[in-house]
Amino acid sequence: MSFFKKYNGTMNKRLAQLEKLIWALIYGGLLSVVVGYFMQRDGEASGQWLMGVGTVVAVVGVILIVVRSRLHEGPDAAQTKIRER
Repeated sequence: MSFFKKYNGTMNKRLAQLEKLIWALIYGGLLSVVVGYFMQRDGEASGQWLMGVGTVVAVVGVILIVVRSRLHEGPDAAQTKIRER
């Protein structure tokens, strides 16, 4: 018995693409913040700009995590409409 629930991913292609995008945004944003920090320490003016952009990108990734948590896993909307007819 494990403490954490296992997550094997999603079978829905759109949700899988969204999950990949989320983590790419978060890790890319955090990497940009770190690189920007060290650029700023060395006296380059673009370091502060890179830190700001990286922070915004990481925050967008976190917001998308909240959006993803509210999406339901199930058949696509197009398939649902076909079944209702």
